[in-house]
Amino acid sequence: MSLQHFPPNAAPADVAAAIRRDGAAIVDRAADGELIDRIVAETTPYLDATAGGSDGFSGRRTRRTGALIARSPGSRELAAHPMVLGVCDEILGANASSYQLHLTQIIDIGPGEPAQMLHRDHWAWDAFDFPLGFEVEISTIWAVQDFTDHNGATRVVPGSHLWEGGRTPTQEDTVPAEMERGSVLVYTGSVFHGGGANRSDRSRAAVNIDYCLGWLRQEENQYLSCPPEVARELPVELAKLIGYRRAAFALGYFGDTQDPIEALHPELGSRGFAIVDR
Repeated sequence: MSLQHFPPNAAPADVAAAIRRDGAAIVDRAADGELIDRIVAETTPYLDATAGGSDGFSGRRTRRTGALIARSPGSRELAAHPMVLGVCDEILGANASSYQLHLTQIIDIGPGEPAQMLHRDHWAWDAFDFPLGFEVEISTIWAVQDFTDHNGATRVVPGSHLWEGGRTPTQEDTVPAEMERGSVLVYTGSVFHGGGANRSDRSRAAVNIDYCLGWLRQEENQYLSCPPEVARELPVELAKLIGYRRAAFALGYFGDTQDPIEALHPELGSRGFAIVDR
């Protein structure tokens, strides 16, 4: 079984339907080469200063550098990509009144890195046993180079987002998310996946940007990664996406029940709780 591919102008609802069925889908050439080039130029100094991982899961030949909203204006465009946010609206919007940016990072898998342990991204929340079919996270992997089986394309276990607890996947259950540069793998936090073994002689890089429900803690601390003095310069909707807004009924306010966006833009502030009187 292979993952379904979609053109860049596909309807988000169609992509979301494939993700509900298989746990993942690929949108081909969703970002153009010029944007990918900009992101590479913006992030290379940070990546060059990043060491490999300290354990097998992180990957000792794999470098991960984050804080992309602050460091890379090009990555902001990926984070706010209409196709991806449309899929989040379809899937995460069914389970919460808002969602937020969960993490951003460059993942650079070096030559000779073995396949990563298969895992579910939603294990970030203490491996909590979320109800089957209740999706709390949408993850994306943007291809900085062409992804192939040979150079460590992300491997996905299609349909594993619907597995009951206790079932353990193997590499034989996986398929490689092979895709062209600028394409994006979109998948749920509940599907088993992992970085593939890089058997080539070059690094395989990707931009990893994930989203989660507004009432869950973010994996990457966006308020340290992108503090107010930086967030103030972002487009308002992106600032809200990284967390400068209320979530659910009463999450995230400050001071006298003020909306977090007021810390950046006082003229947009409001007070109180997000509830309708009955």
